[in-house]
Amino acid sequence: MRTKIRPASSDDIESIVEIENSTNLMPWTKAQFISSMEVGHYSTVLEHAETIIGFAIYSPIIPESHLLNIAIDPAYHRKGLGDKLLKQVILQNKAVGVKVINLEVRVSNLVAINLYKKNGFYKDAIRQDYYSKPEKEDALLMSLII
Repeated sequence: MRTKIRPASSDDIESIVEIENSTNLMPWTKAQFISSMEVGHYSTVLEHAETIIGFAIYSPIIPESHLLNIAIDPAYHRKGLGDKLLKQVILQNKAVGVKVINLEVRVSNLVAINLYKKNGFYKDAIRQDYYSKPEKEDALLMSLII
């Protein structure tokens, strides 16, 4: 499958929100995505046939970076695209001088946890009751030294 990864623009927000709403139990709002772009978070989209099928948002504050959000349209799951997008995010962070990438993930999200572990992320700690919807759930804190 031929895909392209490029920086996101404000024109992409509707597609990003649609993917977010179909993948996240506690989705960001359109206003949150707009605010994220306005404050300078790095936003990247994954395209197939000129359709956005994934996105990633991260905030590098050298020497660290925080992976804030990453998702692939459910219609494109199990095709290695999350891995491809995550690898690109890691490369982009490395290129700007980041040494450590941090993230939080629901403890129940084993698919994402396995993706992060496959890419070298380590389990650091548990943050109790980090997520509040649809019910309280702990977050697994993970990091990658690059």
